[in-house]
Amino acid sequence: MTTPMLAGTRGLTEAEVAERVEAGRTNETKRHTSRPLSAILRANFFTPLNAVIAVLAVIAITFGTLQEDLFYGLKQALFVGVIIANILIGTVQELRAKRTLDKLSLMNTANARVLRDGEVIEIDPATIVADDIVVIEPGDRIVVDGPVVESRNLEIDESLLTGEADPVAKAPGDEVRSGSFAVAGTGKFRAEQIGADSYAAKLVEEASKFTLARSELREGINRFIKLINWLIVPIALLLIISQASDLENWREIVVSTVAGIVPMIPEGLVLLTSVAFAVGVIRLGARHCLVQELPAIEGLARTDVLCLDKTGTLTEGGMDVEEIRPVPGEGEDPLVALAALDASDDSPNPTMQAIGAYLQERDAEDPGWRVIDAMPFSSARKWSGTRFTDNGTWLLGAPDILLDQSDPVALEADMLAAQGLRVLALVTAESASTTGGVTGVKPQALVVLRQRLRSTAAATLEYFKEQGVAVKIISGDSPAAVGAVAAQLGVDGAGDTVDARRLPEDPEELADLLENNTIFGRVKPHQKRDFIKALQSRGHTVAMTGDGVNDVLALKDADLGIAMGSGSAAARSVAQVVLLDDEFATLPHVVNEGRRVLGNIGRVSNLFLTKTVYAISLALFIAIGAIGSWIAGGDPLPYPFLPIHQSLINAFTIGIPAFFLALAPTFDRAKPGFVKRTLKFAIPAGLACAIPTFVVYLASLAHDGTDSKLPQTTAGITLFCLALAALAIVAKPYTWWKVTLVAACGGAFLLVLSVPWLADFYELGLPGVWNTTAAAIGIGSGIAALLLWLVVRPKHHAE
Repeated sequence: MTTPMLAGTRGLTEAEVAERVEAGRTNETKRHTSRPLSAILRANFFTPLNAVIAVLAVIAITFGTLQEDLFYGLKQALFVGVIIANILIGTVQELRAKRTLDKLSLMNTANARVLRDGEVIEIDPATIVADDIVVIEPGDRIVVDGPVVESRNLEIDESLLTGEADPVAKAPGDEVRSGSFAVAGTGKFRAEQIGADSYAAKLVEEASKFTLARSELREGINRFIKLINWLIVPIALLLIISQASDLENWREIVVSTVAGIVPMIPEGLVLLTSVAFAVGVIRLGARHCLVQELPAIEGLARTDVLCLDKTGTLTEGGMDVEEIRPVPGEGEDPLVALAALDASDDSPNPTMQAIGAYLQERDAEDPGWRVIDAMPFSSARKWSGTRFTDNGTWLLGAPDILLDQSDPVALEADMLAAQGLRVLALVTAESASTTGGVTGVKPQALVVLRQRLRSTAAATLEYFKEQGVAVKIISGDSPAAVGAVAAQLGVDGAGDTVDARRLPEDPEELADLLENNTIFGRVKPHQKRDFIKALQSRGHTVAMTGDGVNDVLALKDADLGIAMGSGSAAARSVAQVVLLDDEFATLPHVVNEGRRVLGNIGRVSNLFLTKTVYAISLALFIAIGAIGSWIAGGDPLPYPFLPIHQSLINAFTIGIPAFFLALAPTFDRAKPGFVKRTLKFAIPAGLACAIPTFVVYLASLAHDGTDSKLPQTTAGITLFCLALAALAIVAKPYTWWKVTLVAACGGAFLLVLSVPWLADFYELGLPGVWNTTAAAIGIGSGIAALLLWLVVRPKHHAE
């Protein structure tokens, strides 16, 4: 793609570019839009939990082999199979997410424009070479550093570098740095610091890499892991000490102690969380939604306030000129003046592009007026203009900014805006400057444009209303125009649009106003940022959509920034989510994916933490009982299970069902308090599983003795049935496949008990009438406790 040569230098020649490429003086850097394969493998394989599991497996194999044979030892280490399956699943899913993210990131990369051999061409920023002349227009993100060589009222926003919100005017010789972006005017600069020497090498990577940023879900899981790590060591030592009294069977004691430690570890929880996030990335990628940070999926699910920029979000990118209304009695044809303004604008914004198309349809040609100075459009000023040699100064901008509000033309503009039309005033002025303001304004015409509403906007807004998400529409347009668009979309409160020019400066008063109003017009860029902070000060989780350079500060400060794919490179670089096809209707799918992740990982966490609680409780009960028996001079109290028993129970009550539950569809609203909510389930559920199992085991030991398999079998049946009951509670609300899943897991365990060679393999025996009765009593009491504490009691408290 080429455009006519701009004034000034002709740029580098093809030979000069080739020479610099050969010397390695290019802007190419290692971009990590996703984690490399080595990092994915390390993250999935080499974790502290996997290390503990591996050590326990080696111990089980070694001492199981010493006790009997290699087959026996390998059989006792079957619990490693769940870890291997989780690792493989996690790795494959994250690799799929990596491919999706890399592909979408390429689509999201904005080209740079450089001057070479007298022509402006678009190239990949990575192919910029040293001394290239880079051409910049409003909305362009600066990707390398260097001095300005040409400036036509060029203004650069350096807020992402310095924190200062005010744009900085740049003259020839001034430095521009990567990470900033142009907000007004046009210009060129020479690329000096490129590649690893530029700010962009760090900022682009930070803006687009595949990260595991702050996440309440991950932080909660990490807290569980730390707590469990602190508990495992002393309880495992206590269990080992308690079992050491039976020195004759020390090999068997070591193996059974491993069986007591293994279920304390929530081995698959972290991996299944990564899988759920990765699957979300893949699903949203299919909808052309680029998730630049994994927890962004979680973010929108937690959002309770969504701030929408009208232009580009509720309306489509383009506009159409409805009509030009000349002011009666004025001399100059407004079409001629508009044609002159269009010709003087090197970088027309969408509004001027629509006017240019209108002029072209009517064969309105450039009158050839000589330009003294061009003043580019700025979202802060709300106008643009040009000073001509013989034809005075002409401005085009917001009527409520340029016109006296008592002027009949201003009243006419308000009436048109109230119909949902966008209105601009074409005026002449005695003087105007980008710093000194405007004087001697005389209206010449009104330019009436019609914005294109997105066909899906109304349904999407209705969705957020139904979900209890408060929507705030904030726009730089006039309050009347914004209110009219909101009314067309059926937004509540569209008739009470707030003019942001009269907003209070006190943050508390601003927060009150934002709580009670929905539509805001004439909002300046720095005010959008103030809106975000005010809403956050009231405890809201705020998402912000935008597409222009004026949205960058708010996108950066929001809990979740959502940019449109056709928007400015600056907006896309700071957003966590980019809608590559500009489709506002994709946001409900992002919400649903977030809810799927949060809801399902909550369910899975309930299962894993229930297992941890009952494992720790059983280990404590056995240790205390064994020490008490040893002090009293009685028989030793062995741990009730072998590792292979735990492998069987865990596989069918947690491992297999957790995988399906983690990826299941769910639309439950996200709720805060993940850690507290999970513990409120896991602690009573774990105790309801552990206490009946321990009592049944003691009774069976007293009845059958330690040489029989029946105490282990009876305890195993009791624990399995209670863990399956906990799974059934977690699986709510029920669907056919969930009922089938729970039934299949129960049937698989029954099959193991009833098939002799399977029962022998898993070291179990068929229980007799006494054992079955004892197990039934234990199961009944445990299920009653589960139902009372986890089903009936919450409903009673809710009432």
